[in-house]
Amino acid sequence: MAFVVVAFVAISIFHRPLGVASTDDKGASGIYWSDTLTNESSDISQLRPMDNEIERFREKWEINGISLAVTRHDSLLYAKGYGWADREAGIKMGPKSIMRIASASKLVTAAAIMKLVEQGRMRLDSKVFGENGILNDTSFTSAIKDKRIENITIDHLLQHKGGFTLGAGDPMFNTADIMEVKRLKTPPDNNQLTKIVLGRRLGFNPGSGRRYSNFGYMLLSLAIEKTTGKSYWDYVSDEILRPAGAYRFRPATNYYTQRHPDETKYYGPDTVKIKEYNGSGRKVDRVYGGSNINGLLGAGGWLTSASDLARFVAAIDGAPGVKDILSPSSVMQMTFHEGEDKQTRGWTDSDGNGKWIRTGTLGSTHVLIIRFPEGDCWVMTTNSGVWTGHNFSRDMNRLVDRLRIKYGNAFPKRNLW
Repeated sequence: MAFVVVAFVAISIFHRPLGVASTDDKGASGIYWSDTLTNESSDISQLRPMDNEIERFREKWEINGISLAVTRHDSLLYAKGYGWADREAGIKMGPKSIMRIASASKLVTAAAIMKLVEQGRMRLDSKVFGENGILNDTSFTSAIKDKRIENITIDHLLQHKGGFTLGAGDPMFNTADIMEVKRLKTPPDNNQLTKIVLGRRLGFNPGSGRRYSNFGYMLLSLAIEKTTGKSYWDYVSDEILRPAGAYRFRPATNYYTQRHPDETKYYGPDTVKIKEYNGSGRKVDRVYGGSNINGLLGAGGWLTSASDLARFVAAIDGAPGVKDILSPSSVMQMTFHEGEDKQTRGWTDSDGNGKWIRTGTLGSTHVLIIRFPEGDCWVMTTNSGVWTGHNFSRDMNRLVDRLRIKYGNAFPKRNLW
């Protein structure tokens, strides 16, 4: 348990919370735009049938809480919560509720990498490992057993083409097993975990295939730290999120007692207790201590509100309205794909016609971002996990498509930002 306390204290001391960093982030009234949002702000009579459909969806899938944000042409039209942020505490979900965004964090990390490329501090073809790599520490280079690892580039990691596979499980989620095999007394930190994985063989030559890799995006986070001399959290906060006007992003924590103000409670897909990730031998709730969520860094370690996530998207979409934090070239590179594989740099899916999708799934949350070519963006987040993740995600996608078609013209012309 001592490890957990130390980890939490480290987050508190070294990470400057986004909501309180400086007064120039605030408007003339001294508050952030996100502080002004309430469910009542989006209680619109014409949209109550839509609210009812969302409630039926929530009940169908036994989701405790859902948050929705809708934008059009970089204006926030709607932000509302449904159900419970914390059912046991009697706290309802609202537009200020923040929660884990799982792999939607990768979109943030990809934007941070593109910013470093624009700043001339990194190249997409920069090598990650080896003597001339970014992560060229002796402890890393000496751990490499497969020389192909030295061919991995930043762009390979961005596009899940680094060669890492899950033959030994996902190293970001099987900490307890790694501790047992390696006979470790404490959980490996990200540097130790990297050295362990560097001792394995790649599943394929870098760039020759694609396998989704959380580990690869954690490595991008370490590359950001090495390049900038800042923690991953601080660089992204200072250079990406704050300039985007997305103020309610926070680094994830692992336990209910560590939650941030306005953070929801998480509900897993079952009540079965599992081994705590840190090898303590305790049995814990799957969503609180089953995995090291904070250790995911840029692979899945952010939490925020649906409306702040929408604000971030508005700052990387190339559209007028919210000022973009990336150049048009970077926006294009993040959304461009070749062939039938629609996955891009940071986005889960880009159809080549301006429709971009980013999803995220953990045992504690599901996230869906759809940015439509007509300029609409829908962001939906949940604080509950569902076992049939892919079926649920597809149903959530269908729900958003249906709601947009049925109620898209009923949204008021306004900007809650």
